[in-house]
Amino acid sequence: MNAVALASLRNRLGAFAAAFLSVFLGAAIVMAFAAMLDTAAQPGVPSESRTTLIIVASVVGGWGTIIVAAAVAAALAVTTRQRAAELALLRSVGATPRQVVKLIMRESWLVVAAAAVAALPIGCGGGFALLAMLRHTHQVSAEVGYRFGPAAIGIGVGIAIVASMTATRLTAGRAAKRVVREALFAATAGPRRMGRIQLWAGLIGLVGGLSCAVVTATVLDAGDAEAMQSVAAEGCILAGIGFALLAPLLVGAAVTVLAPAVRLLGGQSGAIVLASIRQRLQRAATPMMPVVVATSVATGTLYMQLITNSVHTATNPGDRSVETLNYVMVGVISMFAAVMLVNLVVVTLADRRREFAQQRLIGATPRRLLGLVCTEYGLVLGVGLLFGTIGALVTIVPFGARITHRAVPPVSIGVYLAVVAVVATLTMVTAVLVTRRGNRIDPITVLHAQVA
Repeated sequence: MNAVALASLRNRLGAFAAAFLSVFLGAAIVMAFAAMLDTAAQPGVPSESRTTLIIVASVVGGWGTIIVAAAVAAALAVTTRQRAAELALLRSVGATPRQVVKLIMRESWLVVAAAAVAALPIGCGGGFALLAMLRHTHQVSAEVGYRFGPAAIGIGVGIAIVASMTATRLTAGRAAKRVVREALFAATAGPRRMGRIQLWAGLIGLVGGLSCAVVTATVLDAGDAEAMQSVAAEGCILAGIGFALLAPLLVGAAVTVLAPAVRLLGGQSGAIVLASIRQRLQRAATPMMPVVVATSVATGTLYMQLITNSVHTATNPGDRSVETLNYVMVGVISMFAAVMLVNLVVVTLADRRREFAQQRLIGATPRRLLGLVCTEYGLVLGVGLLFGTIGALVTIVPFGARITHRAVPPVSIGVYLAVVAVVATLTMVTAVLVTRRGNRIDPITVLHAQVA
């Protein structure tokens, strides 16, 4: 089984490289924050410094861990779903569902283990840089030494393995149980329906985000800025995760609502784009997930801090600590979401090389294909930005109303426009570059490579 798994890895280096990158970055981020627990556990650490280190590891690291685990699971699930045709052929030649699942699990284990080991030095360096920043801002005593120990390694490697292998097991189990005809259809169009686990997880995330908004608006004391920020920030994070998990449903609803306008403006090209998204709804919605998370978390957290600063500046160590935590959270989550966005756009477009080659053979020009891809990703991007903005408002509206007593907080719209510009640029530039590169290859060569 190991020999078969290694042979499969060698023949699918591109797809597994994307999964490797996701696990590698995710494990490194979790290790960096978990190292603060090892550092805090050292003897002789002052109590104030120990408290700050534990808060950084538990609050920022905890939410970062949840987002990293969800993103890694999504990347591994995408990689597994892209092999639906291969799995169907294995079933057709006599492989049992158990053998198929075992093969996929063995392959994923090799990738995840290699990525987790490779992430160790990066996680160690990231933790050292994080501690240096806390020292520089005088939130941790300069005498506190750095330690990268069992908490960092155990939590970082454990989260990467558990999230990756759980997602792979669930996806592989569904794929292996399909009959051959259904599996071949899924290989072309993707799954017909969203899984129940994903649906319920998305709904729970939305309910959690709205609950945080209600508590912020009605229960918490407006004078306790630290408690207000703690709960309000959870609103945009949970809402962003919820909307991201429900991305297939949201894209499907948006396509239905916007279909007349797209046909009117795009003509035949617009009709083709709508048909393409409807046929492969799950795959079309995959790049939308990091768009929603990045927009919701970055916009919600930054504006929450801007609203706080508009009322009073950070004058005591506690206020400065909370402000630093907010900026670190935005930076880490946004960076990871940006990498995942580029990664998923590349993976999903690379998986459509055969489709694009067939369209070119029947007369579609590279320019026309590029226009179709831009229209499709523009639509998905617009939906992602819309629901990411709604997720951010779950934090901004109740927090701003309680702190400033105004329906519209007195802050500039420039930060929001900057977030939208960065997310839109990453999405569209990546889509254009990958499509143009694929169009340079002769379509016959692409089809021959796909068959081989």
